[in-house]
Parts: sequence; structure tokens; C-alpha cells
Amino acid sequence: MRKLISQEVIENRIYLIRGQKVMLDKDLAELYEVETKVLNQAVKRNPKRFPSDFMFQLTWEEAKFSRSQNATLKKGHNIKYRSYVFTEQGVAMLSSVLNSERAILVNVAIMRAFVRLRQMLSSNAELARKLEELEKKYDHQFKIVFDTIRQLMTPSEKPKRRIGFVTN
Repeated sequence: MRKLISQEVIENRIYLIRGQKVMLDKDLAELYEVETKVLNQAVKRNPKRFPSDFMFQLTWEEAKFSRSQNATLKKGHNIKYRSYVFTEQGVAMLSSVLNSERAILVNVAIMRAFVRLRQMLSSNAELARKLEELEKKYDHQFKIVFDTIRQLMTPSEKPKRRIGFVTN
């Protein structure tokens, strides 16, 4: 399983939308090796398992932005459907509605990616605390250095741009 889906592949599909770490339905469907339509149908058949804090639908503006970032549409084509996005809890719930061995294995890998990101953020918080202590200890001659470090530690709201060639 580790050879099929690397941690990096999963982490690159986790986006920050509306201040939450989420995964797009199309990315999850690809990882689970099912069609996006099949994944969304399974979710719609189980609405009680997916409250609004587990999953939400993108606005048209968010959908346009996510599609332009991922280059999934040919030039001149319009978006037909708005994607659903799943929070960490929503992804965990997906394995209960997609009853397959693949869904379980992929879900474990995704949960590990979310845990790793959380650990990275908490170590970032520890670094921020230490930086604050240093700033108090030294006078303002290093203010530019401290400000630059803080800026580097702050994650951007924009999704990561995929690198590589785009083929039609």
C-alpha cells in the first residue's frame, strides 16, 4: 500500500479552504479508485454520516479557483458541478460508506497524512513560542529577522500549484 500511495501524494491533495484542511471529492475518488460520481452517490445515500462539519460543497467561485489551480478543464469549457470537500472527520467516515479493502487502506494512509500535518503545525507553534522568547530577550535590532521568520511560518491560503506538464 505504501508503494501505491506515497505520503507526499496525499499531502499534496490536502488543501486549506475556509480555514479548514480538506480533500476534494475528485482527489479522494482517484485515491479510492472509484468514479467521483460513485463516491458522491455513496455520501448522498448516507446524509446522517456527513454533517456540515464533515463535508461541504464549494461555492461557484471556490470551484472555479480550484479547477483553475488543478487545470482539469480545457480552455473554454465551463464547470458543470461544484466539488464536495471533506474534512478529516469526513474522510474518516468515507471508509464506512465505501466498503472495500482499498478504501480501508487508503483511509489509513490519509489519516496518517492528517496526523503528520498536525504534528508539523504543532512543532511550528513551538517554534513560534521560542521565537517570541528570543524576541523578548534581544532588542529590536533583529525585528526584521523575526518578522521574516514569522512570515515564512504562516501558511498561505492559496492551494499549492501542481508542478509538471499538463496533457490534454
